[in-house]
Order: sequence, then C-alpha cells, then structure tokens
Amino acid sequence: MHRITVQYFDPADPGAFEAVYRERHVPLVKALPGLERFTLSLPGGGAPYLVAELWFADSDAMVAARSSAEMAAAGADAETYEVGRRVIFDGAVEDA
Repeated sequence: MHRITVQYFDPADPGAFEAVYRERHVPLVKALPGLERFTLSLPGGGAPYLVAELWFADSDAMVAARSSAEMAAAGADAETYEVGRRVIFDGAVEDA
C-alpha cells in the first residue's frame, strides 16, 4: 500500500474550514482514480487540526492519481483554504 498524508494546521475559522472541507473537498478527493481508502481525523489538543490519508494499492496507482485531472482539481481547491500551513507527504506503508 502507498499513502498520501495531508496535515492542515491552524485554520483561520475552524468550523468554516471543516464544513467547506467536508462539503466541497471530500467529494473531489473521493473521485481520484485508484483511491482505495480515504480517512480523516481531527486529533484535537493542538496541531495539526485535520489529517487526511489517501490510500492506494501501490506506487503506480498513487503516481497515476497524483498526475490526474481529479488531483489537479482537489489541489486547486485545497489552495483556497485559509490555514496556517499544509504539509503533504507520501510513501509506502508496511506492517511492523
């Protein structure tokens, strides 16, 4: 499995951010080709505010999704959010 993790920190208006994220961004992410699983968490008690995890079968599926029109749309949407910062990283996931 391969995963893209996106962390959102310090939204200007947490309630508005979460509402728009769920209403507008979640459907864009769910449309990604090859997406097998999509999870959200709100850790609470500090940073990050929201963590999104996008799971793919393998590196090829993740690379294909990253270069898709659907990812371009999701990325453009994410750029509109008023957050302190957004951290994105990806990699292989293995059982320990």
